[in-house]
Amino acid sequence: MILSSEHDNVGKKATPLLESLRSGSGESLDSLVALLYEELRRIAHRHLSRNQRVGAKQGSLVTTELVNEAYLKLIDQNQAGWKDRAHFLALAAVAMRHILIDRARARMAGKRGGMAAAVSLEEDAIAADDSPKALLAIDEALDRLAAIDARLARVVECRFFGGLSEDETAEVLGVTTRTVQRYWAKARMLLRRELAE
Repeated sequence: MILSSEHDNVGKKATPLLESLRSGSGESLDSLVALLYEELRRIAHRHLSRNQRVGAKQGSLVTTELVNEAYLKLIDQNQAGWKDRAHFLALAAVAMRHILIDRARARMAGKRGGMAAAVSLEEDAIAADDSPKALLAIDEALDRLAAIDARLARVVECRFFGGLSEDETAEVLGVTTRTVQRYWAKARMLLRRELAE
């Protein structure tokens, strides 16, 4: 985990790179990703390690692959106007969500029928590669939640799909950790209700 002083130092180094990106310099994205690579790997690893704890199948993404695929998605958003390090990491978490959803859809395209998947919103209770139906159900419910309250959906993206801690999510969203805890509890309640219907 990055200590607070290291965290601030990385943030200070990221600021000029983000400014350069806003002015259209493509090389700055490579430098930014290199600077934040360990944080991106930690986000990806935290999410993917959940898959391993519940027995992810062969062919699952590994941390480096997920970071690399997220990087490719971020290239398309090169002019996204990232405000700061936290905003960039939040968008990387969203990119990782989309990658996991796309993989789940691809797996489902190869399968027909089957039993309904049990869905849990606990951070360590779903394996994206083992439960494509559950992951797709959560993604659809998350889209509906975003229409109701985008802040709650952002917390779910950061916590569930991005694997960010409560403190990291608070930093990304610019709120307190306690607010993240309240949003996370409310989002899980609303999503459970959506998924039960």
